[in-house]
Amino acid sequence: MRLDKMLSHLGYGSRKEVKTILKKHELLVNGQRVKDGKVSIETAQDQVFLDGEPLVYEAFVYYMLHKPKGVISATEDIRDRTVIDLIVPEDYRQGLFPVGRLDKDTTGLLLLTNDGALAHDLLSPKKKVPKRYLALVDGIVTAEDQALFAEGFKIDGEEWVKPSLLEILAIDEVNNRSEIALTIVEGKFHQVKRMMKTVGKTVLELHRESMGGLTLDMELKRGDYRKLTAVEVEILQGKAK
Repeated sequence: MRLDKMLSHLGYGSRKEVKTILKKHELLVNGQRVKDGKVSIETAQDQVFLDGEPLVYEAFVYYMLHKPKGVISATEDIRDRTVIDLIVPEDYRQGLFPVGRLDKDTTGLLLLTNDGALAHDLLSPKKKVPKRYLALVDGIVTAEDQALFAEGFKIDGEEWVKPSLLEILAIDEVNNRSEIALTIVEGKFHQVKRMMKTVGKTVLELHRESMGGLTLDMELKRGDYRKLTAVEVEILQGKAK
């Protein structure tokens, strides 16, 4: 791989910006100073240092993010802060994007990667990748609701959703509220909220706990993220097959 392409992929800017970096900063390849971005790099063998810091090339990166409220699941936006804005510059990689969407007011697990093939498989309805949500709902969820969800039904009177698992975690009859867990295998627009609305309930709080066998790390505070472990990546790859 060309040196300038490697630097660009690692988030150091366009090739023009990388050219400036090579002129103004000390970049060593196997101990030798290099200023020409056209130099070919063996990413698995060559040792590359920029101003004394090692640069390690990874074709794909995978981050687990605990998405906070008020941040949108997009790569860029002219008005709102995006999940990509939560990634520090040294962790950013070219092509990084969120796998699927969580609403602006929804919290929880969100996968960020530049692996388009894996993302496509995880989001494909044919793969039936499970996603588990926790929600606080206005209204009393019933056994009849559970049976309907288990069968599958139409939301908004027209769009069919596949069978899902609706669990009742707690009932607050005084305040007419329910705490539920819902596991779905699709990712339709506002799906959880629309499903609950169809049975006469309103989602007040929504949090995604897991996706494709990957569970949100409880050590991550809202807005924090970390790299997936090798085992976690294998879990996702297994679900995508």
